[in-house]
Amino acid sequence: MEELLNELKEKFSSVIIEIQEKDYPTLICKRSGFLDLMKYLKEEKGFKYLIDLCGVDYLDYKYKNFEERFEVVYHLYNLDTKILLRLKVRIPEKDCWQYSVTPLWETANWFERECYDMFGINFKGHPNLKRILMPDDWEGHPLRKDYPVYLEEEQEWKTYKELKEKVKQQS
Repeated sequence: MEELLNELKEKFSSVIIEIQEKDYPTLICKRSGFLDLMKYLKEEKGFKYLIDLCGVDYLDYKYKNFEERFEVVYHLYNLDTKILLRLKVRIPEKDCWQYSVTPLWETANWFERECYDMFGINFKGHPNLKRILMPDDWEGHPLRKDYPVYLEEEQEWKTYKELKEKVKQQS
């Protein structure tokens, strides 16, 4: 494992900001050059399995030691060596996008759509980036820390109203 991490740090020194080794080896990466690193991990190092990809919102997180609000976290697995690798890319709130890894791992398709839907992080190069969990006309992104969790007054979902009217007219 140490050999792999040293090789990656040397080969991708302009991409990898830091390597953490707590529970799993974790590479903190810059967005720039990240796709090259991911392609290398898959094609040259055998990390053919993308286990997961998710977003994290660090708004008001008191232990944060970086300025970006969001992170996209990737978990890759090498089935031959049984190595699990975590990669994190920090995403600024005002420039909220990341490169899509869907061209490398098709499984990223729905993961990236979920991350977009819940956090509002755009994925450049995604073949069909649209909501996957929330209705198309939903406003906001429910897993953002500043998303309103409750309302002062009850509001009916506008599309539901339209559906109800349509059903009423057909009766």
